Amino acid sequence: MTQDQTSQPEPTEAEAPAVEAAAVDTAAGEAPRPDRMAELEAEVAKLKNDVLYAKADTENVRRRLEQQAEDRGKYAVANLAKDVLAVADNLRRALDAVPPGVREADEAVNSLVVGIEITERDLLTTFERYGIRPVEAHGTRFDPNLHQAMMEIEDPAQLEGTVVMVMQAGYTLHDRLLRPALVGVAKGGAKPQGGNVDTSA
Repeated sequence: MTQDQTSQPEPTEAEAPAVEAAAVDTAAGEAPRPDRMAELEAEVAKLKNDVLYAKADTENVRRRLEQQAEDRGKYAVANLAKDVLAVADNLRRALDAVPPGVREADEAVNSLVVGIEITERDLLTTFERYGIRPVEAHGTRFDPNLHQAMMEIEDPAQLEGTVVMVMQAGYTLHDRLLRPALVGVAKGGAKPQGGNVDTSA
């Protein structure tokens, strides 16, 4: 027996069981204990769920940021549009102020009116390009989401709640109300199906 062989101490009786257990645990092809297997499977399932939840949260955040960016792009012109609506109002007032028959009688007035009409048409075309559209009002049933009732007008020939006068046009920006239409609403006529129309909005 060599010196190296004699230098390795033999395990004591107290150490022998631990050595044997370690040998069993590290033996090639040894299957994990059933309780350890179930524990590992539960941990894997939990990690899978955590990954799925994290992916779902990430996707929700991405969609929310995309929607916010889209909304910023769509509605960024809202404040400017509200100010420019006054220009459209004034052009319409100028056209409405021309008495019937004056255009035909005066070539200069006719040329002026034609110029105002072209300007109004160009402005409305620009509005359309940016998603700004007039609210449908005259002849429609009063809608508190789109109209603001300024007065009630006795008109038995109209269904009660019908918009019979538009004092100021309303506009929407894409699917949002930019400005309600200021309207006069008929009363005294036949009741529409569904009962009275609330014009207090």
